[in-house]
Order: sequence, then C-alpha cells, then structure tokens
Amino acid sequence: MPSALLIRLRPYGPWRSGPGEGARDRVDSLYRSDRLYSAVCHAFDRLGLLEEWLEASAGSAHPAAVLSSLFPFQGDTLFAPPPETVWPPAASSLRSPSPVFLTRVRWKAAKFVPLAVIEALLTGAQVHADQWIADADSGCLLRRDRPQSSPFRLALRSHAAVDRVSGASYESHKLACVEFEPGAGLWGVVVFAGAEAAARWRAPLESAFRLLGDSGFGGHRSSGWGQAPDPEIAFGDWPALLLPRLARLSTSNGHLSPLHWLLSLYSPGASDDVNWTEGKYSLLLRGGRVESHAGSGALKKQARMVSEGSVLSANRIFGRAINVAPDDFPHPVYRAGFALALQLPVIQVIEAPAPAAEERLTEKSEILAEALASAEAEAARLETEALAVVPTQQAESDAVAEADADGSPAVEAGADQPGSEAMAGEATVVPEGLAGDKIARPTDSESEGTEEGAERPSGNSEAKPEGDEEGGHEV
Repeated sequence: MPSALLIRLRPYGPWRSGPGEGARDRVDSLYRSDRLYSAVCHAFDRLGLLEEWLEASAGSAHPAAVLSSLFPFQGDTLFAPPPETVWPPAASSLRSPSPVFLTRVRWKAAKFVPLAVIEALLTGAQVHADQWIADADSGCLLRRDRPQSSPFRLALRSHAAVDRVSGASYESHKLACVEFEPGAGLWGVVVFAGAEAAARWRAPLESAFRLLGDSGFGGHRSSGWGQAPDPEIAFGDWPALLLPRLARLSTSNGHLSPLHWLLSLYSPGASDDVNWTEGKYSLLLRGGRVESHAGSGALKKQARMVSEGSVLSANRIFGRAINVAPDDFPHPVYRAGFALALQLPVIQVIEAPAPAAEERLTEKSEILAEALASAEAEAARLETEALAVVPTQQAESDAVAEADADGSPAVEAGADQPGSEAMAGEATVVPEGLAGDKIARPTDSESEGTEEGAERPSGNSEAKPEGDEEGGHEV
C-alpha cells in the first residue's frame, strides 16, 4: 500500500491564484496541482534539488511523488470536489424525515463537499438531506445544524503604485483574491510511488512546503500574499489517510471498479489506457506566464487538461508532464499533468422500501389535500343539517293537510307554542268565531311526549299543526 503526506496550510492573509488568462478581477477558488508543482520546483531550486526532482518526476514515466491540488478545509472538515458520477446524489442515496428537504437543498451549487459525505456516497450509505446546506459564498456543503461562517470568500482589493521619491500615487487598480476565515485554510496530499520514493523524498518535500509557507504561494507574494507559516504535515497510508472506511471496504472485499476519481489535473500519458466513452469528466484550458531565471513574463503554451473531480474509466492511469515553454526558450517549462487518482469500489446502493402514497406527497400536494378534506367535511355538515330540517317540514305539512281535511280550524303557532318559533314582524291569524277566546294550547306533557313527524294522540284537545319556518299556514 503506498504512503502519503497530508498537508494543511493556514493562510495568514489573502491568496491569489489567477484563472490562467491573466484577468485581475478573477481568481481561482482552489490552488491547482500544476501550479503547486511549479511552486515546489521553485522551492527545490532554492534548496539545490531541482535537477534531481525533475528527473524523478517530469523525466520519469512513473513519478516518484504525485501532488494533488489544494482544497479548502474548516476546522476538522476537509472539502474536495465530489466525484461527478455520484454528484448530485441520487434520490436513493438520500434520507430525510420530510420529502421537502430532498428538493430544497441545492446540491449542484456545492462545488466542495466534506470527505465524510463523499465517503458515505462511495460506500453505498445514505446521506441525511436535512443536515446539509450549500454555502453561496464559497460553494462548500456545510452542516445545517452547526451554524458557521463560510470557509473562505472571494474579494477585490485596491492597489496603487506610489513613487518613493516624490510620494505621488498613480491610478489604482483592483485585484481579486481569496480571504480565509479563522480556522480555515487549504489542504493537499502527496502520494509516493513506493517505500523507496517515500524514504528519499518525504523530508525534502516537507522542507519545500515549509519554505513555501514562509515565502508565499501564488501571486502578489511581494505584498505578503500567499503566506502560510508552520504547515501541519501528517504521514500515513494511502488512501486510509483520507478515507479510512473506504480503504477498509476496498481491502476487505476487493471489489474495485475501473473508475478513478481525480484529485489533480490530468493530461493523458503515452502508456495510459483510458476508455473515454465511460466515466464523467470536465476539461480545462490552462495557460499562464513563465517565471524563470532565464526570463519571465513570456506566455506559456496552452494545454487542455481534465479537471479535479472527474471520474475516468481506465486500466492504467499515470499522466505526464507537458513542456509548455515558448518557442526558442532556453530550457523546458513543465506543466504537471500527473494523475493523483483514487480507484473507486463497486457501489451497492440498498434501495429503501417505497413509502406509501400519502407519504410521498410534496408540500404543495399536502396543502391541497388538507383543503380538499376541509371542503368535504363542510359539505357533509351542511348535508346533515339539511336532512335534519326536512322531517320537521314534512311533519308540519302533513299536520296541516290533516287539519284541512277534517275541517278543523288551524291556528298559527306562536312564539309561546313549544316546538316552533314565530317569525318576527308577522301577525297570528285567528279564524272567525274564535276571536276573543283563548286558543287552546297543548300542555307541556303533551308537547314533550309528541315527536316530530309522529301523529298526535287522540283526545279532547284538537290537533293543531306546528308552524314551519315561513310562518305556518293560514286557514
């Protein structure tokens, strides 16, 4: 198993790694592997090891050590570009107490994902969707339940040249940079080809990173940018140094796929066997200017490279260093395209049982369902009240019809008559011959013993129809 160095850099101030075309108002959000290789070459030049390092790296088909790009970290969380084959995560890889979170998280907006989440996806485990949120400033996937600031942000700083003799200043310009929050920084790995390469180059590489931390990485170093003194360096086995659970899984079952996840820029080598019809990858056009003792400022030749986070299907993948020196330049200028790739295991995702239909409702459909249930309940209530009124009206109509048939006088039910209510503003009509006499009313016992719609018991008192809601019938 190869060994590796894990390096953490905690910047003291802004960093600038240009996008490649020289635009001052733009900056790369990560420090790419070809630029890091160039910085290490400059450090070895000052340490007197440049020629030996070039022979062991750019001059070899299998370099002694391969460098990754530098990615952000915050606290103990290391971020990296996720493998493009598993990002954005599939619905079967997510778990949430509410289906709303599955659609609210903007997975595509996250360019840097914690290694713990990537490891879960690569081992077939499910990710809790309600615990994560994509940070708009840095593009990092952050914990929702742990409020924290962005690991870094892009900023523009103004600069103006000042004449040291006259003190006059000239036109100012703005320069883009990356500003890191306290406790955040950049991390990267160096993977050795074997035990012999690790024994030879581990100490020199640690010295080179300490030198670069003091002198600075990237552009505008004369103003103090790019400094990260006292880098934190750890040594261990690869890839257990970064992804221990994934390393144990790969060792236990040995089921590895032909897919390789890139943590560096990559340029295909002559001996590489890549199936370009499979996998998923993105391409970058890299340029820049030469910085050398033989001459600085000349444009390098552009090269198209595969970007970090790409997934390639290959039986062999090593990469190469490209000579991008301008024509008639005194010495070669190398752009590192060595592949620092992690071979992925065969992912077996356990499908969770499909939830019931009512559990698969989205937030909008749940609101509509509640409104529909409320409307149905209201309709049922109105229908029940209407059915309760119909027997009463039918009983009143039958009683009036019976009184008309017998020739008995019918009297309007008043407000004092039990079981009925007189309409306000309407007079009670009394038949002729009964004017001035008291109207016989049923006793309380008779009223209580008589049900709506039932026949009145026969007796001395006359049956009097109950008035309906419209004021009763006139006789």
